[in-house]
Amino acid sequence: MSVTKKDVEKFLDGNPDFASVYFSKKLKAGSIAAMMGRPESKVDFETFKDLSQVEEGEILWDLVSDMQESINMEKVVFKILKRISFLIGADCCSLFMYRQRNGIAELATRLFNVHSAALLEDCLVHPDSEIVFPLDLGIVGNVAQTKKTANIKDVSESSHFSSFVDTLTNYTTKNILATPIMNGKDVVAVVMAVNKTNGPIFTPEDEDVLLWSANKVFEELTDIERQFHKALYTVRAYLNCDRYSVGLLDMTKEKEFFDIWPVRMGEQAPYSGPVTPDGRICNIMNASSEDMFKFQTEALDGSGWTIKNVLSLPIVNKKEEIVGVATFYNRKDGKPFDEQDEVIMESLTQFLGWSVLNTDTYDRMNKLENRKDIAQDMVLYHVKCRDDEIQDILKKELPGPKKFEIYEFRFSDLDCTELDLVKCAIQMYYEVGVVKKFQIPQETGQLKRYYTDLEVMAMITAGFLHDIDHRGTNNLYQVKSQNPLAKLHGSSILERHHLEFGKFLLGQDSLNIFQNLNRRQVEHVLHLIDIAIIATDLALYFKKRTMFQKIVDLSETYEDEKKWVDFMSLETTRKEIVMAMMMTACDLSAITKPWKVQSRVALSVAAEFWEQGDLERTVLEQQPIPMMDRNKAAELPKLQCGFIDFVCTFVYKEFSRFHPAIQPMFDGILNNRREWKARQEEYEAKLKAIEEERAAKEEAAAAKKAVNNNPSGGSGSKTCSVC
Repeated sequence: MSVTKKDVEKFLDGNPDFASVYFSKKLKAGSIAAMMGRPESKVDFETFKDLSQVEEGEILWDLVSDMQESINMEKVVFKILKRISFLIGADCCSLFMYRQRNGIAELATRLFNVHSAALLEDCLVHPDSEIVFPLDLGIVGNVAQTKKTANIKDVSESSHFSSFVDTLTNYTTKNILATPIMNGKDVVAVVMAVNKTNGPIFTPEDEDVLLWSANKVFEELTDIERQFHKALYTVRAYLNCDRYSVGLLDMTKEKEFFDIWPVRMGEQAPYSGPVTPDGRICNIMNASSEDMFKFQTEALDGSGWTIKNVLSLPIVNKKEEIVGVATFYNRKDGKPFDEQDEVIMESLTQFLGWSVLNTDTYDRMNKLENRKDIAQDMVLYHVKCRDDEIQDILKKELPGPKKFEIYEFRFSDLDCTELDLVKCAIQMYYEVGVVKKFQIPQETGQLKRYYTDLEVMAMITAGFLHDIDHRGTNNLYQVKSQNPLAKLHGSSILERHHLEFGKFLLGQDSLNIFQNLNRRQVEHVLHLIDIAIIATDLALYFKKRTMFQKIVDLSETYEDEKKWVDFMSLETTRKEIVMAMMMTACDLSAITKPWKVQSRVALSVAAEFWEQGDLERTVLEQQPIPMMDRNKAAELPKLQCGFIDFVCTFVYKEFSRFHPAIQPMFDGILNNRREWKARQEEYEAKLKAIEEERAAKEEAAAAKKAVNNNPSGGSGSKTCSVC
């Protein structure tokens, strides 16, 4: 009876223990050498399993050790290229970095002629000795331009091959395997392998190895999470412990105000876990005896695991800044962590700290690149007035607060020209007294009494800037279309753009209205502008509603109004929350205007949404949501009622409780809801009538058909008749 390949595979799949023992005995260094086309002397592994373990463990630890001595990224990439050269059987590998000089894209050698026996100093290319490829020259240039892997089996048959490097180096290139290193849609570099040594051409398997390895080069150097977990997983094995954890600070931004508010308001407890503020190792030998572990009254998960001993140390970068904390739990032998464990731990955290510095530097450089793209885009929007235009405006008489009713809740800009709006803005600054001495009238819903004149000026300025350079599309569209704004700002994308653009304008000498304030005043104004503009993101509005409602509830417990005003005036966090809510109320205020104004604004906003929906359907090839779909324009009244109920009503209802002077805005939204509801019901009644008419026609057609099929009106059999 013959045994087929399928029979063997089935047996091995069903007997994994036998398969493991068999391969451990049979797959020796000689077999591996034959399989890879290498001399046996170069394969110092007893089994294939050992090869995997070394690649994942010892090699990674070597990289960690190397990076302790130097944070030179070229050294790490050099070792990776040496291993790529060995694994795919290439005579050598090279790394070409993508860059732009004078607006022209090109590739320049960073590491050249890397082979298994090469030395870093021989392969690292000095800037004066670079070999540069324009993107329209050579195979590497073509790879960068097309962003695709190229496996050239015979360079003499390739139209893209350029022999000038062979001429320079007295080398003969036969075949090439090259792949781009990508960051999203952008080329970062190209890795090239030259001349297959253990076969005639590079194979599809070699392509997979090179593509995977090239991506790892980029990930290892820029993906901090990947670096940390690989290193921590390896060190966990060296420390022989159960688990590890790492906490990192985001070094690219400060903590957001809306994350701090819940802690300041007492709604969220601050972090109370293990801390080592003086930079010392925290070696807890018996966790159950420590106060900070009193929370551990039972097992922490379904496996019954508990914390017994802990080894923890701050991660400090080369700037001596604490950037995180690494922690390991429970030695598997039951003993506490010892001095040797601390030495390994300290070495690891040095590496991690430096890697944070490197990836943080990359992140900052990446953001600068995105800022440049956005700055070029911003130039297209001519937002700055010419000097003659400014002088022309200042020569004309300002309208005063009564002409356009700028201090009335019913104020509308629909009938104002752009010049009128500019004059109104200037008039508002004069009205609040910032031109001479920070004074402001009390007619603004009586909320002014909680804020200083400087804070009022900050809020008015934020109001003017909060939608500057708006693109007519929402935050989600920026993400879907991969706009540079989405790459630069991780959240509140457009709001952060309005803020940054506004600050950019205020930083110009001719536009800096804060130039006569002192440094502390400027910092305070800009801080409030930050909060006010970011607060217009409705996603954050839902986060702060509960906090605002608690402030309103608290205000109703004070019988003495003066005491309440005095209390609020000193409550920085509560004032910021109220200010943020005021920005939302102002941003949505069109929903509270007289119906004639509200209906016009709603149609204008809907038209903007429909334009975005058209872009989603045509450019992104996605079906827009009903609110953005012009094919569902008749549903606008229903959508407006939903928007009023689930988004808008809360803020005006609570503000009318907070200060009765704001009641007209709440009354306005209730009136507009009645108007929209009436139109919704009218539309639904029409739909119902159309549906009933259609059903009646179908019923009549069915009855007529039945009569035609049975003209005698009898009910006898259709297959038999009695005469």
